[in-house]
Amino acid sequence: MAAAMIDGLINSKVAAPADIICYSASGRSAQALSARTGIQQATSLEELVAQAETLIIAFKPYHLATADAALSSLTSGKLVISVLSGKRLETLGKVFPHARNVIRTMPNTPSQIGAGVTPWCAMRSLSNEDRNTIESLLKAMGLQLEIEESMMDAATAVSGSGAGFVFEFAGAMCAAAENAGLDTETARTLAIQTLLGSARLLARSSDSPEALRDKVCSPKGTTEAGLNRMAAGDLRGLIRETIEAARLRAIEVSQEA
Repeated sequence: MAAAMIDGLINSKVAAPADIICYSASGRSAQALSARTGIQQATSLEELVAQAETLIIAFKPYHLATADAALSSLTSGKLVISVLSGKRLETLGKVFPHARNVIRTMPNTPSQIGAGVTPWCAMRSLSNEDRNTIESLLKAMGLQLEIEESMMDAATAVSGSGAGFVFEFAGAMCAAAENAGLDTETARTLAIQTLLGSARLLARSSDSPEALRDKVCSPKGTTEAGLNRMAAGDLRGLIRETIEAARLRAIEVSQEA
């Protein structure tokens, strides 16, 4: 996710590589990221935050429990932005008690091409300057949406994890197209362009997804036959359970040490 965010910031020209510095405990991921993007690499936490006003925390959520205690003092007066799935502001505030403010966000991987969506919430009221900073950073990756923290787990399931669900659906379409006799490249092209075009139409239309679906569907036609099979397999129930499983996992993460 850190890589996706950095790609979005650089590609949108909101930040130049020279304005960004990264650090990882092992050094390996930071080195690879620095080599690929041209951003700076810090060799210590002290070097990472020395000149920074904004710190983005993008390690695995379970690493928060073992985060370096020096972060407490090093982030004093800094704006801290977290992309740790499931980690609530209350928990983040204990790790960064002296931060100017703490922001909980959940970007998704399309952020790397400026097509992401990032729900977020703040620990306390934001100054105009900090709000501008947050919105500028997040808009560089696509849409940004301030929501209540109580809705963050649901938003994580829908948009944060949702990209993975869409990719799985795309893979299933490709495999099904090949099974129907199409070659791999043709199957991939048809599946991807259908998903892309449908999403664009949905975004530009005032019609509901169901209304657009019905416009494709003719009585006793091919679309109706496929939709009937989806209904028989309770596709909507499966998607509902998929989102709920992701949401519940986000809640579990928030309760883990």
